[in-house]
Amino acid sequence: MHDTRNKLLHLLASGQFMSGTELGVQLGISRTAIGKHIEALKVLGLDVYSVRGKGYKLSEPLSLLSHQAISDYFNTHSAQGEYQRISQSLQIDVLNVVDSTNTYIKQNIAQLKQGASCIAEAQSAGRGRHGRQWVSPFASSIYLSMYWCFSGGYQTLSGLSLVIGLAVNRTLNHFGINNGQLKWPNDIYINMQKIAGILIEVEGSVGDEVHCIIGLGLNVNLPTDVTGIDQPFTDLQTHSQQTVINRNDLTAHLIMDMQYALTIFEESGLSSFISEWESLNVFADKDITLLIGQQSISGICKGIDQQGALRVLVDGETKTFHGGEISVRAR
Repeated sequence: MHDTRNKLLHLLASGQFMSGTELGVQLGISRTAIGKHIEALKVLGLDVYSVRGKGYKLSEPLSLLSHQAISDYFNTHSAQGEYQRISQSLQIDVLNVVDSTNTYIKQNIAQLKQGASCIAEAQSAGRGRHGRQWVSPFASSIYLSMYWCFSGGYQTLSGLSLVIGLAVNRTLNHFGINNGQLKWPNDIYINMQKIAGILIEVEGSVGDEVHCIIGLGLNVNLPTDVTGIDQPFTDLQTHSQQTVINRNDLTAHLIMDMQYALTIFEESGLSSFISEWESLNVFADKDITLLIGQQSISGICKGIDQQGALRVLVDGETKTFHGGEISVRAR
């Protein structure tokens, strides 16, 4: 059933009309069955036109995920320049609909190599920090999770989400988006609107190996009628000169930039990333409010320290705040 629906999507991905008869012949099923699959696609949030005498058509072309296309791009570019230090083999699972890519990695962690990733067209139970829902419309964004194991315990992870944010911004630069900024500890913004978020989940014990699941949601081309997002947001297509963002190239480049940054972070920690992060700090020297449980603290953002903690000038005194259940807001 899912295989048939996936083939149907690829047939419609060009955005051109195709008759029910033609689709039925190519898929080896009846026109009635085609109609049922079309209704299922609409449930996923896809806008499918049905016109008598013409057939079916997506409202706009789709850039569907392809394991082969991602692999080809990765293999072509990973040996070039700075990427010589990353793995030359790509382990990635390309999924259609999954509850959560982070959950998928967690469930399969025993057989994963360093840098193994999964990406999905949609998530039925995507989540962000503090247990919030991550709205995940079909074929509209990047829903990516990567596995990375660190030796030396939890103390080696200080600033990890900041490093991933930098890696994502480098990918955006490659695709012509040069006005991204970073919000401590895990968001990427453009013009004070969120374009991407990071969720890192950790399994391990103090002083032992730590297994990290690094989740990324990057808005690429969101539907105009998307609902459920409770803050200002934007997407890559809005700021891109390209007519259609190729999500396969984008995915491969994200994996390369993330793996490269993680390799450097593993060797030297946060120190080599601090100045770059400070230059992109969306709240640099601005009034902010920190929400810590029921507590609210106001001050001026003064960047980060050597461990990636947020420095805030509060009543004339600089205080540091670490991750966890902290939210940062503009004042």
